[in-house]
Amino acid sequence: VQLQASGGGLVQAGDSLRLSCVASGRTFGTYTMAWFRQAPGKEREFVAAISWSGSRTSYADSVKGRFTISRDNAKNTVYLQMNSLKPEDTAVYYCAAVIGTLRPMNQRDEYDYWGQGTEVTVSS
Repeated sequence: VQLQASGGGLVQAGDSLRLSCVASGRTFGTYTMAWFRQAPGKEREFVAAISWSGSRTSYADSVKGRFTISRDNAKNTVYLQMNSLKPEDTAVYYCAAVIGTLRPMNQRDEYDYWGQGTEVTVSS
């Protein structure tokens, strides 16, 4: 499984961005997908995840109400809509995948496949 993330950039506080992650393979519909982020000098942390069917989502407390994860299985793509961005959202954002169901979905070490990351910078 190969993951290609895109959509990062430099924005101002309060702006929005939408990240995309395209996955290779014909079994995308069986993957639990997630977004993690890593700020300079910090560990990679969970942001959001979505089950293979899209019926379950999970968010870090820091992004609840501002970020929305979604997926389009026909396009092998998972999205992260980020609204009301804050300077503390600045990080490299990584998409990740694991085949099958994962409970809970915020377990970083359980994801087997990772994209290359896309950088998000939010200025104040």
